[in-house]
Amino acid sequence: MAHPSCGETKKALILYPVFKTFLTFMKYGFDNEKYLKIQSEHIKERIAAFGDKLYMEFGGKLFDDFHASRCLPGFQPDSKLQMLMQLKDDVEIIIVISAVDIQKNKVRQDLGITYDMDVLRLRDEFLARDLSVNSVVITHYNGQASAEAYRKRLENMGITVYYHHTIEGYPNNVALIDSDEGFGKNDYVVTSKKLVVVTAPGPGSGKMAVCLSQLYQENKRGVKAGYAKFETFPVWNMPLNHPVNIAYEAATADLEDVNMIDPFHMEAYGTMAVNYNRDVEIFPVMNALFDDIYGDTPYKSPTDMGVNMIGYCISDDEVCAQASLGDHPPLLHVPVQLRRGQGHRGRGEQDRPPDEEGQDHHRRPQVHRRRQGAHGQVRPRSRSH
Repeated sequence: MAHPSCGETKKALILYPVFKTFLTFMKYGFDNEKYLKIQSEHIKERIAAFGDKLYMEFGGKLFDDFHASRCLPGFQPDSKLQMLMQLKDDVEIIIVISAVDIQKNKVRQDLGITYDMDVLRLRDEFLARDLSVNSVVITHYNGQASAEAYRKRLENMGITVYYHHTIEGYPNNVALIDSDEGFGKNDYVVTSKKLVVVTAPGPGSGKMAVCLSQLYQENKRGVKAGYAKFETFPVWNMPLNHPVNIAYEAATADLEDVNMIDPFHMEAYGTMAVNYNRDVEIFPVMNALFDDIYGDTPYKSPTDMGVNMIGYCISDDEVCAQASLGDHPPLLHVPVQLRRGQGHRGRGEQDRPPDEEGQDHHRRPQVHRRRQGAHGQVRPRSRSH
């Protein structure tokens, strides 16, 4: 029997880690087919709960979501787009870009292109898949010449463009926001489908404000419209310190997002749900706006606003945990406050039981929450996001 040469042995030693990694990722921990099925069904349920129309804010990447596919082996990078294609007869898309990002030529670091170029790339991708693209909304508009030039450029390409203005005191000045001098000053985006997806090249573009502005405008026109949010991470019904959720926090360290137990969900239902700081902080303002627009609010917590079914589709928790640990190994073992240089609570502290009122005051922002009415409005189910 011939023995392998020194060169062959060296080659095998080099290739073994690659082969081992390949075998590891051959183990699936996520049921993608189940996800496509139940996610689209749940979105249909949410549309029906509101009546005429649902504005859905899409966070993260609609396609090329390689972070999700790394942390959830079996999740396809374009799963969210595939899911939308199952609903394409009822879907139209609004792409949002901030006038501020146009002015400073903000760049998507993962692609190396500016946000204004990415709007066109996104539009082309959607149209190539036979998805309806309604328009582009330029937010934070305050007369910027660069925004006006960009609008003219898009309109010369046959693309419909709308302006949404900067509102002084947003999001806390509810009286101004919810008035003809606030949302009322924005262009009304004319839509025709039951599901309007609002997406953007990146965070901070104003997606949520576009959705809320449209709710205000629709209500003035007698249209019963609702709002929901779709983000892959954090996974609301997985533990706060699960590697999948920690990997998301590590991946978004530049945004200074912090995963946290949703205190409003705990108060309303007595159960834990994971959300993140920006949604928890904006929720009282959202409720105030809903109160002013509809006379009541359809949601008891920021987690209620979500429609994410990712957690129900994990078929092997250990595989997903190990994959997530491998995605950001140096960061997963460092407390949150050290990663961010801030005083947020680190791993392990989330297991402290809430106080006797069911609230975790260490993580609750110091904002006033309006008391919610109970006028028979349809409320989305708390356990099916």
